[in-house]
Amino acid sequence: MTDVPLTPAERRRALEFIAYRQKYRHMAFFVPYPKQAMFLILGSSKRERLFMAGNRCGKTETGAYEAALHATGDYPADWKGKCFDHPTIGWVCGQTSLAVRDICQAKLLGSPGVVSAQGTGMLPKDAIVDTSLARGVTDAIDTVQVRHVSGGISIIRFKSYEQGRAKFQGEGLDWIWFDEEPELDIYSEGLTRIGERNGIAWMTFTPLLGRSAVVLRFLEEPSPDRDHVPMSIDDIPPDGHISVAQRQKIIDGYLPHEREARSLGIPFLGSGRILITPEQFLIEPPIEHIPSYWKKLWGIDFGIGHPFAAVLILWDADNDVIHVHGTVRMADALSIVHAAAMRKIAISVPVAWPRDGSDRDKNTGAPLKDGYKAHGLKMLDHHATWPDGSVSTEAGIEEMDEREKTGRLKYAAQLSDILEERRFYHRRDGKIVKVKDDLMSALRIAIMMRRFARAVSIGAIDNPPPDHNSGLARNVNFDPF
Repeated sequence: MTDVPLTPAERRRALEFIAYRQKYRHMAFFVPYPKQAMFLILGSSKRERLFMAGNRCGKTETGAYEAALHATGDYPADWKGKCFDHPTIGWVCGQTSLAVRDICQAKLLGSPGVVSAQGTGMLPKDAIVDTSLARGVTDAIDTVQVRHVSGGISIIRFKSYEQGRAKFQGEGLDWIWFDEEPELDIYSEGLTRIGERNGIAWMTFTPLLGRSAVVLRFLEEPSPDRDHVPMSIDDIPPDGHISVAQRQKIIDGYLPHEREARSLGIPFLGSGRILITPEQFLIEPPIEHIPSYWKKLWGIDFGIGHPFAAVLILWDADNDVIHVHGTVRMADALSIVHAAAMRKIAISVPVAWPRDGSDRDKNTGAPLKDGYKAHGLKMLDHHATWPDGSVSTEAGIEEMDEREKTGRLKYAAQLSDILEERRFYHRRDGKIVKVKDDLMSALRIAIMMRRFARAVSIGAIDNPPPDHNSGLARNVNFDPF
């Protein structure tokens, strides 16, 4: 069938239609970055979510996108997040009424006070049924009525933290979005609002308040109903809205004490932070050609009551530099699965293990480390110790810190799981906080036992094709943040 060319009038109308959709159907053109998509997907299984991201990482855009989807019910075909099959009632919340107007309202509706701009935000123009103005702040909107695909009407109300906790009491909600960090009492009141309707809550903010009560709820109070996703400026894809070349200039423009929070989304940990060397001095490209004389060793943490973790190090003994080359982290998996993941990265490398590997498996009655040996790993004969026979954790931390400061501990750039653990590795009341430190523990075991590292090839299981054995750093992670 021959295509019939468009007439000039048809072509003009087609171009006008495309321009209209791009201007007034912004929601249809939003494509989440991987970390944004991970956060959105969590909505299907988590009642509470935190998107803890650096500045300019698109966190408010992501929050507005989800709010628009729930209000309209116009979910994309490949949507994997939370779905409501009915018109919803939701609140959009921010620090002050001005901030809510200029940020959240603008993201959802378009520039405040500009009539022609209404509908240029995430809410499609043809879905906006009516708006009512708030008192006290020019052009601030209190309530939006949104047409839902079912034919009903969804309600969005705007709230600010400065109104106080009392203003967060009242109606039951399907969803509530906190843009920027609230005080714990306001957040708690918001959670109460979603209780009776089996709703969801999500937050999008840069953690400039440090280790606040709200942040600690997500970092140190594990719950099957709650999770967080961190995103740094480096998680923006190379073809994203900030080029790779621009990123360092943006980071250099922040105040030194705020750089990690604003660029990496890391809460300020103050004196509790364990490893303080700036991350940019520690990351290296994956090593494609590994010298045969470099020594290799796995360190593992068995994951009794927490995720299993394994870290593969390459030790350039001549220069005494340790390269973190591969990682495995898994929750709720059997030893045979752990071992298979490690063998796919490096099957011939010896494995150092902590002393709880001598404990008896409750099912088999054999030591834990024997199970891993039976699954094809080259387990060392004795649990990890320092040369003097001690097992000091503090000695391991001291060596990791000293190596980082002197450039003798490097991390492959794509091993985001261990880099994220390192960012949150901290103490409270002088003690290491044992939450999401599994890979750091495995790395410490490997460093402790590096004298048993061997110059073996990094061969993978089942004789893979040559490109699988190129020496590129590997990462297997079944427990994402």
